[in-house]
Amino acid sequence: MDEVFKALADASRRRLLDSLNARNGQTLRELCAGLDMARQSVSKHLAVLEEANLVTTVRRGREKLHYLNAVPINAIAERWINRYDRRRADALADLKTALEDHPMANDPDFVYTTYIRTTPERLWQGLTDPAWTERYWGVKLDSDWAVGSPVTWESQGVTMKDPEQVVLESEPGRRLAYTWHTFTPEFARVAGFSADELDSLMNDPRSAVSFDIEQQGEQVKLTVTHGGFGPGSAVRKGVSGGWPQILSSLKTLLETGQTLPAGQ
Repeated sequence: MDEVFKALADASRRRLLDSLNARNGQTLRELCAGLDMARQSVSKHLAVLEEANLVTTVRRGREKLHYLNAVPINAIAERWINRYDRRRADALADLKTALEDHPMANDPDFVYTTYIRTTPERLWQGLTDPAWTERYWGVKLDSDWAVGSPVTWESQGVTMKDPEQVVLESEPGRRLAYTWHTFTPEFARVAGFSADELDSLMNDPRSAVSFDIEQQGEQVKLTVTHGGFGPGSAVRKGVSGGWPQILSSLKTLLETGQTLPAGQ
């Protein structure tokens, strides 16, 4: 955490994080244009933020996109805010955002990067084998993982099938992407969603998630990007809280053979 606090201590670096929080996935040129800083200065600050894992980068063609990474900040919150206080803190943060922010055209992508002591092949198995996904996620994902193939979700005894639940990209050991599941009344009942919450989820456009896998020494860098949300997305709010827990449990399973206890 020392690196995180050191990175956050600089006002210019906090401005960069604010810029990415407002609009995630910016190039270096876009970040420079939005801030009164030279390109070289922005590059140096981004290097410090990347070293602290507060910023992660994803290449899309010739472009290098920068994303705010929630992992270290989430770790700080978990250290000093227990799960009972978290709901109250989230409620106050939501109220502050609602009062201060202007509506956006669309909610930004959710991007999360973590490092796991494993191999790309074993991580791929963890993402695609239903026996594995059920252990750390509580969800069975059934597919042959060929591009265009359907993905069937089974959670808490409820099966979700839809022609639009499909594999978008599949490069074993490197990259996987698929569309998110349909929200059904049956799923809402077992998940404890109210009728209003289900209505909000069903009115969201169908989102998609991608997993980029990169070997880095004895570790594998996993970058999860979940995007395609509408404005004020209920789905984004849900996955923003869900992905950190799911990926922490996946990391623990791959590194220790055990999953995190429920509620951790």
